[in-house]
Amino acid sequence: MVMSPRLQLRQTQALVMTPQLQQAIRLLQFNNLELAAYVEQEIEQNPLLERDDDPAGQDEGVASEDSAEATDDIESDGLAAIDFTTPEDQGLGSGDAMDVDYDNLWNNDSPGDSNEDGFAAGPAFFDHGQRGASSFDEQSNHLEETLTDELSLRDHLTNQLNLDLEDPVDRMIGVHLIDQLDESGYVTGPLDGVAEILNCEIGQVEAVLAKLQTFDPPGIFARGLMECLAIQLLDRNRLDPAMELLLGRLDLVAKQDVGALVSLCGVDAGDVSDMIDEIRALNPKPAMAFDYEVSQPVVPDVLMRARANGGWTIELNNDTLPRVLINNQYYAHISRTARNDTEKQYISGCYHSASWLVKSLHQRATTILKVATEIVRQQEGFFVNGVQHLRPLVLRNISDAIEMHESTVSRVTSNKYMATPRGIYELKYFFSPAISGALGGGEHSAESVRHRIIELVERETTKNVLSDDNIVAVLRSEGVDIARRTVAKYREAQGIPSSVQRRREKKRRS
Repeated sequence: MVMSPRLQLRQTQALVMTPQLQQAIRLLQFNNLELAAYVEQEIEQNPLLERDDDPAGQDEGVASEDSAEATDDIESDGLAAIDFTTPEDQGLGSGDAMDVDYDNLWNNDSPGDSNEDGFAAGPAFFDHGQRGASSFDEQSNHLEETLTDELSLRDHLTNQLNLDLEDPVDRMIGVHLIDQLDESGYVTGPLDGVAEILNCEIGQVEAVLAKLQTFDPPGIFARGLMECLAIQLLDRNRLDPAMELLLGRLDLVAKQDVGALVSLCGVDAGDVSDMIDEIRALNPKPAMAFDYEVSQPVVPDVLMRARANGGWTIELNNDTLPRVLINNQYYAHISRTARNDTEKQYISGCYHSASWLVKSLHQRATTILKVATEIVRQQEGFFVNGVQHLRPLVLRNISDAIEMHESTVSRVTSNKYMATPRGIYELKYFFSPAISGALGGGEHSAESVRHRIIELVERETTKNVLSDDNIVAVLRSEGVDIARRTVAKYREAQGIPSSVQRRREKKRRS
């Protein structure tokens, strides 16, 4: 075979991830907070992008007057801003069923106006800026503005340390032990390591630890669950010999094995029951009462509400969508004053980038609305009748219906929430695998089956505690073909104990 250089032509097909395509994919999987941060960053970097803060201009779009003239040379479809006014512009597809059941209009009316159904057309779930809350002219009294700085666990323990320990060496040991506390309030790591680091006797470290274990909250500085409960019982003067024996066999307490505990502690069943109630009233994680996080409410991306004449209205939440416009006047001005090819190339690149960002935002909003609409269409039984009527649903069902790829649907439904008449749900919640029906019946959603298992357990009585086999029999009588191990898996995932433990718990309470 002759080895020599030569020219050869080959024709292949490949998917090229252009920067514009990568940007569109990133925008699709962003949640509302990430999208706002990304758009803010683009506005800072691109001099042609501006934030649209004028709600009065929503009906007219966000492009300036000469946008049509300036976008003729762009490779896109000439879209210069986000402006959803008709279902055709949203690309929601055709079909009479969609037009009858759903009203998927992007609502650009002012917050004070109402649509034909009598609902507020603006932020349907929020009241922002209508009572002067966003104005600096009047003093606002928002709840988030009244939050105060809570005392942290470290500060709380340090204050007690400075008051109760006078020896500087003991204080140094105490500070080191405070730093070794985990999120539950337990001391992590061996004490001899502390003694080695501080070059002191292990006995002194243990003596300081004993003093720290008397601090508030009770149970702090324990080295395990048993010691944590013992410290709290000692603080209540309830740590007698029988209770110490009971703490040594917490595994029997968890199993509700009253007979074994009676033999172990040497008391009757009534006393054992009272002792177990005392243990249950203790706090196994004393540090959790101090180190806290302010809960942040979930802001929905999609709003859903019932229409007066039947059906549902699905719309995007305007409050979560950043509005941007292209300053075409500034673009025309700097284009005329550009002095060389480098400046012209930079200006042109900024304009193309801004146009593509606006178009990507439009496509993102349209795609989210299409996916949410199809989810509502296929899960209408859930919204009307409850979780028992949740249908089996996978990504392919949605992607086939709206003619998009499954990966696109997966990105849209991740970290996106929809406010419904039944509450706020993540879009992923409505996807549930199918469980086949018994005797050739229809399929059932795994989520509805889990909900049915919870209902059966909640209706149990002391004399009628259902085992996993009994639950299987009940579900099969209702047309659900399910295995016992599947019932056990669903039960354990919901934190429901076994039938033996439930029976012992009910007898103890009765």
